[in-house]
Amino acid sequence: MDRPRLRDAGIVVGELPPGAHNAITDVAGVRVGHVTLIAGEGPLRPGQGPVRTGVTAILPHGGNLFRHKVRAAVHTINGFGKVRGFEEVRELGVVETPIVLTNTLNVGLVADALVQYMIRHNPDIGITTSTTNVIVGETHDGYLNDIQGRHVRAEHVWAAIESAAPGPVVEGAVGAGTGTSCFGWKGGIGTASRVTPDEAGGYTVGALVQSNFGRARDLTVCGVPVGQQIRPPDTASPPTTDSGSIMVILATDAPLSERQLRRLCVRAGAGLARTGSHYGHGSGDFVVAFSTTWRVEHDPQSLTTTQTVLADEGRAMDWLFPAAVESVEEAVLNSLFRAETMVGRDGHARYALPVDKVVALVRRSQLPADRLRPQQQ
Repeated sequence: MDRPRLRDAGIVVGELPPGAHNAITDVAGVRVGHVTLIAGEGPLRPGQGPVRTGVTAILPHGGNLFRHKVRAAVHTINGFGKVRGFEEVRELGVVETPIVLTNTLNVGLVADALVQYMIRHNPDIGITTSTTNVIVGETHDGYLNDIQGRHVRAEHVWAAIESAAPGPVVEGAVGAGTGTSCFGWKGGIGTASRVTPDEAGGYTVGALVQSNFGRARDLTVCGVPVGQQIRPPDTASPPTTDSGSIMVILATDAPLSERQLRRLCVRAGAGLARTGSHYGHGSGDFVVAFSTTWRVEHDPQSLTTTQTVLADEGRAMDWLFPAAVESVEEAVLNSLFRAETMVGRDGHARYALPVDKVVALVRRSQLPADRLRPQQQ
């Protein structure tokens, strides 16, 4: 079944317009690739299956990221997680590898595969030049997946990177979102974008999320507490605490410094809150943001360089902040709207969000008319 995205179902989040694909890839140069792993059924056999997992790669550009790095920042909303490579980004303010998402126990193997990939394309790493800082994010998919099996291997990581492409992004139960849950329903990968007005630069902000968080009762869509009226079947055993996680990747073509990118990262939390998250004790909520405007050369030809910077930070940020908030909110909802029901290990199930019921609840609410559009046929 081809499930609709949020806007295809007639619901509009926020006020800013989306980019052409309403995806992180609307930021020119950005590419996304997935590898999805689904195999086996029935009782859990640790190390063997059933398998419901995958890997997602986000590339800031299609060139050699080690040689041509991009400005970046990271932010920890709640640190109950096992991400890799954040500390050097905080120190140096650059990303120099693809950003790869996977499950919690697979972080080490994925990081190793990413190191191998970078050495293959830069054989001087660690010999005549510096080492490389790989970026790996994660959420826990063990409710559906044999997480101890660590089924994402090097060839899957390389395939996700090498297949990464611009244009529309596949969403739902794919890649790193294959086995994840969101508000007790089936979560996954979601994306969205926003474009700021011409007077604020006409910049694009895109978000991609790996959603795996939230209590069913807290789900909120466009300000409507739909989780109070629509719940997963009792057999789905939705979590009673907000103990999941989320990875948020933000991209922009605005010429932001690492300080300004960190400020953008912080606003991702507002987008999550709009969907009903309160960043629970056991939730790992992490944000990576990068700008595609500048290249930080690994082998610069001179000591200094000239770059374009924001002369009026306030005017730009007044639009970039809501762009980030709206993109994150809609990306989370797209991850829910697009995900299909999945049965995993031990018969555990995460059911697809009943889109028709959600849309009906939102339409019956007291929302302003400009937040609703006729549903596309």
